Amino acid sequence: MALYEDRLRVKINELPDKPGVYQYLDSTGTVIYIGKAKNLKNRVLSYLSKSNQSSKTLLLVNKIHDLRYIIVNSEQDALLLENNLIKKYKPRYNILLKDDKTYPWICIRKENFPRVFVTRRYIHNGSEYFGPYTSGKLAYTLISLIKSLYRLRTCNLVLNQKSICAHKFKVCLEYHIGNCQAPCVGKIQEEEYGEYISQIRNILRGNLGMVVETMTRKMNRYADELKYEEANEVKKALELVKNYQAKSTIVRTTIHDTDVFSYIETEKYAYVNYLRIIQGAVVQVHSIELEKKIEEEKESVLAFAIFEIRQLMGSQSKEIIIPFYPDILLDGIQYVIPQKGDKKQLLDLSERNIRYFRLDKERQRSLKKDDFSSNVLKTIQLELKLPRLPYRIECFDNSNIQGTNPVAACTVFINGKPAKREYRKFHVKSVVGPDDFASMEEIIYRRYSRVLDEGTELPDLIVIDGGKGQLHSAIKSLQKLELYGKIPIVGLAERMEEIYYPGDKDPYLLGKNSIALKILMQIRDEAHRFGITFHRKLREKSQTQSVLSEIYGIGENTEIVLLQTFKSVENISVRSQEELSAVIGRKRAAIIYNHFHEKNNPDNSGL
Repeated sequence: MALYEDRLRVKINELPDKPGVYQYLDSTGTVIYIGKAKNLKNRVLSYLSKSNQSSKTLLLVNKIHDLRYIIVNSEQDALLLENNLIKKYKPRYNILLKDDKTYPWICIRKENFPRVFVTRRYIHNGSEYFGPYTSGKLAYTLISLIKSLYRLRTCNLVLNQKSICAHKFKVCLEYHIGNCQAPCVGKIQEEEYGEYISQIRNILRGNLGMVVETMTRKMNRYADELKYEEANEVKKALELVKNYQAKSTIVRTTIHDTDVFSYIETEKYAYVNYLRIIQGAVVQVHSIELEKKIEEEKESVLAFAIFEIRQLMGSQSKEIIIPFYPDILLDGIQYVIPQKGDKKQLLDLSERNIRYFRLDKERQRSLKKDDFSSNVLKTIQLELKLPRLPYRIECFDNSNIQGTNPVAACTVFINGKPAKREYRKFHVKSVVGPDDFASMEEIIYRRYSRVLDEGTELPDLIVIDGGKGQLHSAIKSLQKLELYGKIPIVGLAERMEEIYYPGDKDPYLLGKNSIALKILMQIRDEAHRFGITFHRKLREKSQTQSVLSEIYGIGENTEIVLLQTFKSVENISVRSQEELSAVIGRKRAAIIYNHFHEKNNPDNSGL
C-alpha cells in the first residue's frame, strides 16, 4: 500500500504544523525511515510530489504502509530524537554511518588516587572519558606523555585513608623502578595527587598553556626554597610538555575553542570532516562517510553529522565554522561561514582533508572490484596528487648513533614492490656530528648527480624520512641539480605519519587504511631497516678492527684474511699457532699467537 492512498492522506492532513519526528512503517510494521521536521505536515506532504522524487525516494514511498509521529518542543529536540531513534531502529532507508566502530578513549577512573588508561569501553560509572581518538597511536602517545610526566598508580587496589593508615598494603615493583609514588602507603597525599590529575585533564583537553603555567610556578617555588632536585624534576617534565605542545598542528592562537566542519557529497555518499581547535591547535581530527539511501538535502545531512560527531567527541564548543547552514541550528551555538582570514583558512584545511578522505574511500571501493596489484599505482597517484604513475619510488633515511659512523640508505620500490638490487647505501662524508638536515642534503645531491652523470633512470617519486626540515634540505639539492619540480617529492614524519608537500604550511594526514600511506610507511621502514643494518655492520667492523690493529706488525690485508677464515676475533684468539701459520705464515702467526696468549697468561705479569 502506498502513501498517497486515502487512509494515509487523512492521517497526513491531521498532522500538526509543529516540529517533530515522523516514522514510516512497511506492511510488516517495521520502521523503514525516520525523519525530523520543522513542520511535520509540510514535510510529510512533500513525499506526495512524485514528479520531483528520485527513483530511490519513490522506492521508499511505495513501501510505506503506515505513519506515526512524535511532537517535540523545538527543532533541536527533533534532531536529538531523530538521532536516538535511528540508532535504536536502524531503518533501512536512513543515512548509514559507514565509520561506525569502537574508538579508543582515555579514561580517568572515578576513585581515590585515580588511574589513567586507554580503553575502548565507555562505562557510565562516573569516570571521565576523553576522546574518542580516531588514531589509537595518538591515544597511546598521550598516555606515554602522561606517564613520563606523572608517576601514577596502575594497580587496582581499593585505596582510602583508613586502609592506608592501617598499613594494609606494601609498595610494589612499580614504586621501586620509579613508575609510581606509592599512594598505597601514604608516600604521596591525595591533594598533591589531585593536582596531577587536574593537569592531566588540561592536557587531554588541549589546554597545555595552563599546564605550562602551573609547572613553571611550581619549578620556581622549589628553586626559591632551594629544593634544586625537585625543581630539576619539574623542569624536565616541563620540557616534555613544551616539546609535545610544539609538535601540535598550530593554526592561530587567536582561535581558542572552535569546531570546524566541511562537507562534500556525491550521488550516493556524503563526507564530513571535523577539526577541533583548542588554543590555536588542532587537537582532534575525524572524518565520516554517510551512505544516502534516498535523496537527502545536504542541509539535513550536515545537521545530522554535526550532532553525531559533537556527541561522539564530547564537544562543548560554542562556535562552529561551517561551509553552509544546516537545516537545524543547535541552541547557544554561534555558526560562522567565513569568507576570509584565519577561520577561512581553517575551513580550507578541513575541506582539503575531506577531499582526500573521499578519494581514499572511493579508492577502497574500487579496489574491492578490481585486482589490487593492477590498481595500486593508480591509487597512490590519486591519493598523493602525482602527475604520473609512481612506477619507481625511492626513499632516503639517515642513520647515526651519537654522531658515530653517519650513514644513509636509499631503498627503491618498483611497481609497488621492493627492488633490493637497486638499494644503495652511503657514507656521509661532508658532515661532522649528528646533523640530519645537512646529511640529507649531501646524500640527495650525491645520489642524483650520479644518476644524471650515468644517464640512469630517475624516480617518479622521492620519499624523505622526516618532516619539514629534512624535506627542505632535500629540495635544496634538487634545486642545485635543476631537478626540483621535475620529480615529485614528499616528506613522511614518523610521529603521526604526516605527509609534507613542498611549500605547504600544514601536513596532510591520510586515512589509516590508505594504500598510499601503507606503501610509504613500508618503503620508509625498509629504508630505516637497511640503514640501521649498514650502520651496525660499520660499528662492529670498527670495533673488530680496533682489536686487531693494536697488534704491531699486522696490516689491514692480514686482518681481512683472518676474519674471512675464522669469522671473529674470538675464534682467532683461541687458534693454535700451527692453524694460524697455515693461513698467514709462521712469522705473522707467531705475532698474533703471542699477542693473545701473553695477554691472557697471568704468569707474564712482569713480576
